[in-house]
Amino acid sequence: MATEIASAHDIFPHIRIVMGMVIGLGVTRLLSGVARIIQHPGQYRLYPVHLAWVGSVLLMLVHFWWWEFGLFAIESWTFGRYLFLIFYAITLFLLAALLFPDSMLDYTSYEDYFYSRRAWFFGVLGATYLLDVIDTLLKGSEHFARFGSEYLFRTPVFVALCVVAILVRDRRFHIAFVACALIYQISFILRLFDTIV
Repeated sequence: MATEIASAHDIFPHIRIVMGMVIGLGVTRLLSGVARIIQHPGQYRLYPVHLAWVGSVLLMLVHFWWWEFGLFAIESWTFGRYLFLIFYAITLFLLAALLFPDSMLDYTSYEDYFYSRRAWFFGVLGATYLLDVIDTLLKGSEHFARFGSEYLFRTPVFVALCVVAILVRDRRFHIAFVACALIYQISFILRLFDTIV
């Protein structure tokens, strides 16, 4: 339909509800996976790098949901923008799904599973960093400029690290990567948002 049937302020809550459903599925997947570990701690050997990525992706999902409030400033919504945001939310859900498979029967441990699926996981993770640039641009040039050179430096560095993570199985690299990602995420959130209770 070519004619606009609702104002941007009417459309925005609808879009947030749909995004919230997709993000909610991702959070549910992660929490269900953690609950399964707690319920059956000896079933599969745990791997700290895998668990750290679980924490990181959970933080990404929560951060994304809060961050998307900035879309309120968009005055003109199109179906293309809507599709992009849903696609971005789906990539975040896929990250959660890739951390906890439906079945672990083909794997001996979470470490075995994580490294066997690292190309998928880090491919999708790299895509989310690129999608984040588009998402930030959608909120306007002022919003994009607010992050300065740090944002333009962070994105290619993290995408390059994802490419290396696909190619390299070295445990030291993966420990360092997830530690740096978590530290940066927490630092970014603390600097960007009012986190005082």
